[in-house]
Amino acid sequence: MKITVIGTGYVGLVTGTCLAETGNDVLCIDIDKAKVEKLKNKVIPIFEPGLDLLFARNIKEGRLHFSTQLEEGFLHGEVLFLALPTPQDEDGSADLKYILGVAKNIGELYSKLPKSGYKVIVDKSTVPVGTAEKVRAEVLKYSNGFTDFDVVSNPEFLREGYAVEDFMKPERVVVGVSSEKGKTVMNDVYQPFVMQGNPIYMMDERSAEMTKYAANAFLALKISFMNEIANLCEKVGANVDNVRIGIGSDSRIGKRFLFPGIGYGGSCFPKDVSALNKTAEEYKYDFRILKSVMSVNKDQKTVIIQRIKSHFGSVAGKTFAVWGLAFKPNTDDIRDAPAIEIINALLAEGAKVQAYDPEAMENVKAKLGDKITFPESYYGALQDADALIVATEWNEFRRPDFSVMKRLMKQPIVFDGRNVYDVKTMHEQGFTYYSIGRPVSGK
Repeated sequence: MKITVIGTGYVGLVTGTCLAETGNDVLCIDIDKAKVEKLKNKVIPIFEPGLDLLFARNIKEGRLHFSTQLEEGFLHGEVLFLALPTPQDEDGSADLKYILGVAKNIGELYSKLPKSGYKVIVDKSTVPVGTAEKVRAEVLKYSNGFTDFDVVSNPEFLREGYAVEDFMKPERVVVGVSSEKGKTVMNDVYQPFVMQGNPIYMMDERSAEMTKYAANAFLALKISFMNEIANLCEKVGANVDNVRIGIGSDSRIGKRFLFPGIGYGGSCFPKDVSALNKTAEEYKYDFRILKSVMSVNKDQKTVIIQRIKSHFGSVAGKTFAVWGLAFKPNTDDIRDAPAIEIINALLAEGAKVQAYDPEAMENVKAKLGDKITFPESYYGALQDADALIVATEWNEFRRPDFSVMKRLMKQPIVFDGRNVYDVKTMHEQGFTYYSIGRPVSGK
């Protein structure tokens, strides 16, 4: 099958590469000429485990191509995936200007090339309810009467750090489509990925769009609920680790997304929760739980700062090591990362920051410049530090040499925002140890 993916961001590049892996002829389109040249030269602009191998193999096999020409992509694809940004607007809604702009361009191409034939236009981006209808209307507005196309909603459920695995072996595929012709095409696209029997759910477009937002909002709710429980545990003298195990064993609740910390970040949860709340407001519905989720998450990112100030009084002139900058492990994504908010708060109070992350440092350098220093190793970040802040739970941080840590640091103080270490172990190793929802050690 000939497939075009418009947009080579995180979702677009993973989608295009994985579709090529199953034998499709995939052309990826992007307006960024420099980026396209890098892709043609096998340079991937994002970090995603496993993507590099599939990417190189499919370029070598001639199944994955790149171009800046939308017309070329339009003529190439039987299916046109729109994997375009939907940034958060000032009012919290999802900004559809990129998607509707491409929809207009597609309409103009239909007018110019009416013999190009039937195509399925797929909204792969996370979009508000009703977007498929808006895309269809925009195409029709400029297509000079051409109507032989379908617009489909096909939300992505890719976890950063596991995106290749999620695409190649999805738990489920959700497709919002009205026509039988569109259903047949989308079933053909995804059949190679569900050979083990996982379902393809066909539904109406609005339900598919809502499914994506509802899923992310519910996961954000679980995280925020557990953070609230953790905060209460500290006040009543309970240990959140025990509580998490106790409730996670209930099959109605499940074990995942019950780990307390310093809040969620990334490209999906903050933006999608806000956009769903904005949709509720537009329909004059007071989504009280969702507002609470956003409020809890905002406050949770300041928990460590409050504890640092409580411990030190003033942080002015103090040096802090930060382990982890990405919003979660196995990605270089720093969008809405709690680490960035913590660092900015420390800098505003006159502190010095030495930060290390296995993948995200270049992105932070682009954002913060020389405001902080970037040692070459996580031990290097500890040199003469007054305290360590653990902001991302990378595996390489889990088993450090505590004796080396104590030798490098001015004081053996750790503020663990991800509960990476065992409280008893930290006490035995002689650290003053603050975590989330658990007893303070060594104070």
